[in-house]
Amino acid sequence: MAEELEVFGFWPSPFSLRVELALKLKGIQYKYLEEDVLNNKSDLLAKHNSIYKNIYVLLHHGKPILEYLVILEHIEEAWKHSHILPQHPHQRALARFWATFIYGKVQ
Repeated sequence: MAEELEVFGFWPSPFSLRVELALKLKGIQYKYLEEDVLNNKSDLLAKHNSIYKNIYVLLHHGKPILEYLVILEHIEEAWKHSHILPQHPHQRALARFWATFIYGKVQ
């Protein structure tokens, strides 16, 4: 069964780019929906993320997954054919530490 995936994005957002990168690393096809979050958010975005009305939405078979970290966890758990994070808990914790560290330095 083919996956139905739609990703709401905003090209300069590092958070939506992370979601796209995770999907590409796993070789997962998706439909990209560009949002103009500064001037004109779509009604579709508001429908699927009525709480925050932001772009961090992944539609998986029409069901919304919200917030980019939750989306990244969902991608890792839903598609087990290839992993982004190491499988050993300690190595996974180290990878998360360094990702957080780098994010803090860049942000």
